[in-house]
Amino acid sequence: MDKNIVDIGNLSGKVLLFGGVYSNLQALEALIAVAESEGIAPENCICTGDIIGYCAQPEETMQTFKNWNARSIIGNVEIQLRDDEADCGCDFTEGSRCDGFSQQWYPYAKSKLSKTSLDYLQTLPDHITFNYGNQKVSVVHGSYFNVSEFIFKSTDWATKLPNFEALQSDIIIAGHSGLPFIEEQKDKLWINPGVIGMPANDGSPDVWFTILDDTTKPILANFRKLEYNHMLTNKLMLNGLLPESYAKTIVTGIWDNMEILPETEKLLKGKIILL
Repeated sequence: MDKNIVDIGNLSGKVLLFGGVYSNLQALEALIAVAESEGIAPENCICTGDIIGYCAQPEETMQTFKNWNARSIIGNVEIQLRDDEADCGCDFTEGSRCDGFSQQWYPYAKSKLSKTSLDYLQTLPDHITFNYGNQKVSVVHGSYFNVSEFIFKSTDWATKLPNFEALQSDIIIAGHSGLPFIEEQKDKLWINPGVIGMPANDGSPDVWFTILDDTTKPILANFRKLEYNHMLTNKLMLNGLLPESYAKTIVTGIWDNMEILPETEKLLKGKIILL
């Protein structure tokens, strides 16, 4: 499997992890403010991909991310945009509501991105690895084997385990599924830090990110909620070109549909996430 894996060496101190910015400029600006207030340098801020997505400001979001100098791997959306593909590559079921909505937001995003932004996508690796404490950490989007694979807390550990083996890692940081969670088995740790571009179907407009802290033993994964100007994000999305249902989710914190979710996660709709 031909992979572009970038090893960024040893990291120490706080590491800010997040995914799915989804063209949500207001959330990204709020997260940058958190990083600055926490004293976390851009090189210790890592995105699991899908900087571009459902919201109204893809170009502004991409340029802000690029100028921040944080790190990111490439998500399925970036791969499709980079390769000038016609769809988002999200692995939605054909004919589903998610598939239909992607036929609105993906062409919109594609039409807004400058050559500078598209060139930046060429620089993003498939995976990032680094050493943190005495553990090796690897960052994937869906999984090592499939950038668009949906992996949730309820996903069987037998599906997760081969990722640790392939990457020879102790900790996997993953995105794509949109829901934050942590699972530990036999000294292996899978962390989805959450996404900042859309709520986590928990009934709150606030979004999720995670800060790793190596000053504690064992290493602490501190899941945090992010408040931002979601009303402005909602307003900008109501432009007649993007799915109104997604604009509504920005405010309500409830997903329009749960097509991608396993039954376990479906039952958590509208419930407070405790992490």
